[in-house]
Parts: sequence; C-alpha cells; structure tokens
Amino acid sequence: MGEMYPLPSRETAQKRRSLAPSQQAAFDAFSKAAFADGVLPAKIKQIIAVAVAHVTQCPYCINGHTKAALRAGATPEELMEAIWVAAEMRAGGAYAHSALMIAALAEEEEKQRSRSAD
Repeated sequence: MGEMYPLPSRETAQKRRSLAPSQQAAFDAFSKAAFADGVLPAKIKQIIAVAVAHVTQCPYCINGHTKAALRAGATPEELMEAIWVAAEMRAGGAYAHSALMIAALAEEEEKQRSRSAD
C-alpha cells in the first residue's frame, strides 16, 4: 500500500469513529460476531475472508485478513488455494453472464430480421 492507498493509521480509525460513532460501534460488533467461532471455525472464516477480499479487490482486507488467517492457524497453501477458488468463481460469473450477451445478440438479430421483412 502506500502510494495509491493511504496506510492504515490510528488517526484514520479515530476520524471514522468520530464521524459516525454509532455506526462504527455497530460495524465493530457485527464484525466480531461474524468472525467468531461458530459452526464454521474462525480459521475457515478468515480463509473465506481472504478469498472474498481478492474478489472485492480490497487491499486493506487482503492484508488484514491474511494476517488474521495466519494467526487463526491457516497455512499459506490454504490461503492460495482459497484465492484460486475465488478466481474461478469470479471467472465463472463472467462466463455465466455471457448468457446476457447471447440474449442481446438474439434480440438484435430479431430486430434486424423485422426491419428486413418491412
């Protein structure tokens, strides 16, 4: 980070909190609950977070959740495999949405046929 993205700082965190304290408190509580051990252990949740952070392309999340995942016991290999799953899902979404392009092509072809018939 650094040049394009400001480095995280205590000052930035304090500014966020001062601008919207109740929302920040709610977000903190939500985050704590979401990442607590439950049916899924915290380690798995952090691995998921690393994968999702790569799809959302949030450098802060990639950095923070990678470190949290390692602290929760994830291995570098588990993290990389999760990133590959995320990459496949992102690519799969683009591929699946080609159905929209195919439908638009059919619409335009139908319009052309209608114009030609007139």
